[in-house]
Amino acid sequence: MRRSSWPATLAPVRQILDEGFDLAPVTVLVGENGAGKSTIVEAIASAFGMNPEGGSTASMSETRKTESDLADHLQLIRGAGASKQGFFLRAETMHGFFTYLESIGDEGTFHEQSHGESFLDLVAARSRVRGLWVLDEPESALSLPGCLALIGLLRDLVSNGSQVLLSTHSPVLAAYPGASLYEVGEWGIRSSEYDDLDLVRNWRGFLESPERYLRYLD
Repeated sequence: MRRSSWPATLAPVRQILDEGFDLAPVTVLVGENGAGKSTIVEAIASAFGMNPEGGSTASMSETRKTESDLADHLQLIRGAGASKQGFFLRAETMHGFFTYLESIGDEGTFHEQSHGESFLDLVAARSRVRGLWVLDEPESALSLPGCLALIGLLRDLVSNGSQVLLSTHSPVLAAYPGASLYEVGEWGIRSSEYDDLDLVRNWRGFLESPERYLRYLD
């Protein structure tokens, strides 16, 4: 991929293309909007064989192509005996994915539930999938208790041999115990401790003194 072409113009994407990127049992990417988190996780999911709109490696759901062609330029290297199964969860495309499940006769009742309830129930219902789980900003569907419930579900998946790649703006999900944390931005991708994340510092600052932030809205 030409480094002068999007999305290689994004520093994190360019770093992955030039240096590669190792996934831990649980890898969490955080960063501002537009930094490249979703582009990266979407491309990894697609390169793995998952539907870029969400779903498993066998899902055929498709509405409108919005993903980049980054996946075509990634080579995934699996460990010996690694599963070829995977599941990609994107909060922004869940409605379309649930419609697809209904169209193929899936017995779930996801459209009859709230966004958060259906998201968590989908993870639980697909927990038999052992492999790579990719989640793109799932917190948009979840409350604080919902985020904690998702961590519990993901820990069960990992304990049974799955691997998790997660992009998030949530300090709750970023606190996943034992996760490898990476901050994505104009510098590229850098490893970070939880307390050093801008995400965590900013949320702590806001919760300690909301007026310091809100006064700039006037």
